[in-house]
Amino acid sequence: MERLRVRDNRFQVQPMKLATLLLAALPIFAQTAAPKATPTATIDKAALEAYLRHAELWIPQVAVSIDDPQPSAYLPGFSEVAVHLSYNGQSKDERYFVSQNGKNIVKGEAYDITKSPFQSTIDRIKIDSQPSYGKPGAPVTIVVYGDFQCPLCKTEAEVMRKNLLQTFPDKVQVFFKDFPLESIHPWARAASDAGRCIYEEDPQAFWKFHDWIYENQEGITPETLNSKVMAWAGTAGVDSIKLGRCVDGKVTDKKVAQNMAEGRALGVDATPTVYINGRKLVGAMEWPILQQLVALEIEHQAAAAKTTAKCDEACVVNIPTLAGKK
Repeated sequence: MERLRVRDNRFQVQPMKLATLLLAALPIFAQTAAPKATPTATIDKAALEAYLRHAELWIPQVAVSIDDPQPSAYLPGFSEVAVHLSYNGQSKDERYFVSQNGKNIVKGEAYDITKSPFQSTIDRIKIDSQPSYGKPGAPVTIVVYGDFQCPLCKTEAEVMRKNLLQTFPDKVQVFFKDFPLESIHPWARAASDAGRCIYEEDPQAFWKFHDWIYENQEGITPETLNSKVMAWAGTAGVDSIKLGRCVDGKVTDKKVAQNMAEGRALGVDATPTVYINGRKLVGAMEWPILQQLVALEIEHQAAAAKTTAKCDEACVVNIPTLAGKK
């Protein structure tokens, strides 16, 4: 996988860990009344930054920006705080849960056992108006954060395009989201802009562009990208005049930026990053592994549907009376 690293030779952001083991104390098996609205945590941003710099080993050259806390929808009694890191032209976002008094921090995922373990991720990924192929409403949704200049993205794309619909024709829908790694791939963002322009003109033509640009990836440079894309458009039924205006005006760059911001908020820092029904997988996967993961998810969704159906039919207590059922 290709990864953005906010680091130098002395520094690397550490893997996810709990700053304090508060989750173990959550009464997840207790039946309680609906919680009241949670007040927003009170935090001292300077103190929090100093603490996190020490805990996470962020060097002084890393710029840190801390958002205002927002009540958490996933961990009652806590607020969520987004922390934005930038270093040497690269950026990365982290999310922390903070207690109401601002003294306790949790870094990780909070799970509600009545929902998908990946529900918070699913809720944050926006798939409306994004390029897709496969069956709408399929039981398995795959979201790919990709970079058109990334060699491993090319490998992953070829595996998916060749095998997914052939093996699971009505069970999968795939979405593509732009995540160009600008610091290491100089023409990737311009390619994403062009791809979004093509999608706006003809959603199906996007996938022709997607396959073509990966197939021709090695022969493209920052200097030749535009001319090669325009030449391709002339052979693919895409209006090259409209495309040229869109590309020159950077009409779709804001939408590319939105995908990038969304990815960073999810912790994406490498391409390809793939989400299968919210489950995060980083790097290119060989087809047997991807096939098994998709098959397991299809099986899980089918079992969950059966459980729900049984409960709809039988999870009711009926006490017979002389007047019949009540």
